[in-house]
Amino acid sequence: MFIEIRKVGKKKKYYLAHSFRYGKKIVKIRRYLGSYLSKKKLQELRKRAEALILEQVKSYKEIRDPLKYALSTEELNQLQNLDIKDAIQVHHLSEKDWLDFAEKFTYDTNAIEGSTITYTQVKDIVEKQKWPKYSSKEEISETYGVVGAINYIRKTKEHISIKLIKEIHRIVFKNSKPFAGKLRARGVEVGVVDREGRMSHQGAPSTKVARLLKDLVEWYHKNKKEYLTLALAAVVHNQFEEIHPFQDGNGRVGRILLNNILIKHNLPPVNIQLKNREEYYAALQEYHKKGNIRPMIELILKEYKSYKKSS
Repeated sequence: MFIEIRKVGKKKKYYLAHSFRYGKKIVKIRRYLGSYLSKKKLQELRKRAEALILEQVKSYKEIRDPLKYALSTEELNQLQNLDIKDAIQVHHLSEKDWLDFAEKFTYDTNAIEGSTITYTQVKDIVEKQKWPKYSSKEEISETYGVVGAINYIRKTKEHISIKLIKEIHRIVFKNSKPFAGKLRARGVEVGVVDREGRMSHQGAPSTKVARLLKDLVEWYHKNKKEYLTLALAAVVHNQFEEIHPFQDGNGRVGRILLNNILIKHNLPPVNIQLKNREEYYAALQEYHKKGNIRPMIELILKEYKSYKKSS
């Protein structure tokens, strides 16, 4: 790795650059460090940037393609024995059921990402158009957005496509993010940071996002009649989160996409609750590190049972 200095007028901009071979190509990654930097500050920023670049290089090699990670016969047999017999069917859900689900899902899925709007406030926004006094416009608009996306997946006949993924993102974030409905542009790299500020996952390189999504869509259509629905839904959701195709909002879109797969196979929608956030993140990490989808499937089953008890 080496420091690049670019002059823009009288200003010097500092970058940390790294080149490596990926297949037949040479890939170059740059991280902007800043301008007007002292030697000490430059060294501090360089150390942090080096860790991020190494994680990004690693992601080039580790973002898995589900086409290459088919479930084994043993895993399929195990999934056959998972208890989904008691799951109510989609056609049994009344409009009241759907409203109840949409409000609970909206509260939890936004709260997982840091929203401060309470469940009671979600109900007031959706049912009474009553806006919380101290909540931001972004949080309020994303409340409407998630409910709108749930209504959208109820109506669409499409299981998965890049167009559908972008449309879900657009609906959720159309009034809160300028990049709503747009995949990450070239050079826009993202990662997931844990509560201690450590990078827990680096999204796919921006140059690979479109191709990886295309692979995921093709994998689904090839296997939608072969795999059990919970396996399909878990792989699609987890792989989507691996790719992290948007600049922000990937968690919410991924959980809505998970529900679209479930309801298209006539299973009820599922809500990942805020109280199970750590278990959810652990399931994602298990997939990221080992390609293991079983923890996500088990969490989905846990949430189904929890929702039935509270209904």
